[in-house]
Amino acid sequence: MTESTTKMISRFLVFCSACLLALNVAAAEAPDALVKRVSEEVLEIVKQDQAIRNGDIKKITALVDAKVLPHFDFQRMTALAVGRDWRAANAEQKKRLTEEFKALLVRTYANAVTSYSNQKLVVKPLKMKAGETEVLVRSEVLQPGAQPVQLDYWLEQQGDAWKVFDVVVAGISLVTNYREQFAKEVRDNGIDGLISTLAAKNKSLETSAAAKTARK
Repeated sequence: MTESTTKMISRFLVFCSACLLALNVAAAEAPDALVKRVSEEVLEIVKQDQAIRNGDIKKITALVDAKVLPHFDFQRMTALAVGRDWRAANAEQKKRLTEEFKALLVRTYANAVTSYSNQKLVVKPLKMKAGETEVLVRSEVLQPGAQPVQLDYWLEQQGDAWKVFDVVVAGISLVTNYREQFAKEVRDNGIDGLISTLAAKNKSLETSAAAKTARK
């Protein structure tokens, strides 16, 4: 094989790789489209499933696992909520913190699902600059007989996907809202104390949900 032929093949492979990369980027779902699609899919499932609205925790968990969790970066959310104390945690503590905070957020989401009453989500048009890797997707939850609630999502591009790392409800950041509580717990009882507090909270919520389901 001549040197010129080798160069030609190399250039062709580079060109093919560039085309594939362009196709992948083009195929990536826009962050506002992602929020709209996932929200509509979840609301439609909840609307059609009485068991979920009645608090069936197994069904709710399955719904959240399948439709919601893949689009969230829980480690970054946990790091933001814990704040500067995150740097002091070891690898195992970070893992435990992320697991417990994720469980807490899932329980919070489950409670919101059970209170569904014909709400609709309207996602506002997103103006995103070329090359941006973090964006804020704004939306409103329309509720029958009540004022709309502002619901915004911060997303980060990770490869070809967008992941949510914060949720802002009526102007209040979810991760910032937890930061002060977490900082106080760490000051008083250390990282392990925060993990224990989150675990106890999750256990309490699990017990309450089970009791609520049993009464229905």
